[in-house]
Amino acid sequence: MAREYSVSGGGGVALHVRECGDPDGAAIVFVHGWSQCDRCWDGQLEGQLGASFRLVAFDIRGHGMSDKPPDPVSYADGRLWADDLAAVIDGSGLERPVVVAWSYGGFIVADYVREHGDGALGGIVLAGGALHLKPPTFTDLGPGLLENAQAMCLPDLGANIAATRRFLRACTVDPLDADLWESALCWNMVVPPQIRGALIAREIDADDVLAALTVPVLVIHGLDDSIVLPSMARHVIERCPSAAASWYEGVGHVPFVEAQDRFDSELAAFVGAARSGAGTDRRAELRDVG
Repeated sequence: MAREYSVSGGGGVALHVRECGDPDGAAIVFVHGWSQCDRCWDGQLEGQLGASFRLVAFDIRGHGMSDKPPDPVSYADGRLWADDLAAVIDGSGLERPVVVAWSYGGFIVADYVREHGDGALGGIVLAGGALHLKPPTFTDLGPGLLENAQAMCLPDLGANIAATRRFLRACTVDPLDADLWESALCWNMVVPPQIRGALIAREIDADDVLAALTVPVLVIHGLDDSIVLPSMARHVIERCPSAAASWYEGVGHVPFVEAQDRFDSELAAFVGAARSGAGTDRRAELRDVG
């Protein structure tokens, strides 16, 4: 049964946390992406991983059941995002967790490492992760995001809903299960448009963080991702000496749903290797996958 609670993040923002699985198992923290919520990880939290691992997911600030400060400044400072993740790790009493970051979650992990270092982490998994955001060119971001993001940030409800529906369709190669798709549309629409806009107004370059990482990093990326392009993953691999890639053919932006069995299996193996100190061998094994 899930346990739900709140922790106080950067600037006192209340963050909603959901925890499942073996309380004595190695810890995994899941960080969702832009306009999403912790429910996107239901397949992991409610699946087989819970038999072996302690699983923690949270709603990032402005999303889901976490606080939603209306002022843009609450989303502009990387230190606030860093302190949010630190608060979840510390407030949940997690010891060297592996952090799984989807999409915009990559920025949050980079913010955390820049402020707090990676000494308290067991490893990082980037699932369609984004590590640089450079308006106005938005290098390595794809049409599924760029053609819809502006309208998703408008107060015009009709335009917002239409753009959000297009965005969700672009996230996967094959359509999601109808119930899951409808739920995803609902949790996307919970995020106020001005907060969506504040998140993507940031300018982020995590190359310094990537070069300095010492913990093992697994980059999982769909080769048909039209939201965060595969070139983003290649950028990460080129700049992060501790990273290995696992490419998912025929998969879009949501590998943990589109190819859940493979994703969960690789995540479990990665956590086990990181916990045993065998991360180097595991990285060598995975680097050529796909």
